Amino acid sequence: MSILNYNGSAMVAMKGDKCVSIATDKRFGVQALTVSMDFPKVFEMGPHLYLGLPGLATDIQTVFEKLRFRKNLFELRENRKMSPKVFSAMVSNMLYEKRFGPFFVEPIVAGLDPFTYVPYVCNMDLIGCRNEPEDFVTGGSASAQLFGMCESLWEPNMGPEDLFETTSQALINAFDRDAISGWGAIVHIIEKDKVTTRELKTRMD
Repeated sequence: MSILNYNGSAMVAMKGDKCVSIATDKRFGVQALTVSMDFPKVFEMGPHLYLGLPGLATDIQTVFEKLRFRKNLFELRENRKMSPKVFSAMVSNMLYEKRFGPFFVEPIVAGLDPFTYVPYVCNMDLIGCRNEPEDFVTGGSASAQLFGMCESLWEPNMGPEDLFETTSQALINAFDRDAISGWGAIVHIIEKDKVTTRELKTRMD
């Protein structure tokens, strides 16, 4: 088993029409043993910017703290909000610095440009190689199952409600097919003027 799948996770981010979603499961486990059902893996980094960190639980917490520090420093120095594209470059840069002893996380960045509100999603591997598609990105131990579900369900220019429904269905049906992720889900829908967060009750077996 890969160390990236040691704790199990399922994460997806999707583009809509001037909105973007990011969703994750809530399980924290040690291989097949479930430890808790409220482990945060998606973090708010700004009004229109969210960071998802599937991977090893200890590195999730370390990388989040390091990135929050660097982002705050950037915003103090530059006196402006960081856009999702710039933030993803910073994440990629930090991971590549550690390429000879990497953090075991594969980050997902989702957000809206602070000026144009164009949706942005990006994922990367553990040494920071970025992938910026036009539709969706997946991550975690259920990544392959999620990719298949998203290929089937995603449509261009979805509104916030359709985006929520599509993201939720893709995530729930994907982690039902993966033994080490699931046990509840949380979905964030990021729009121009608000962020809607909903928690989903799912199978617990």
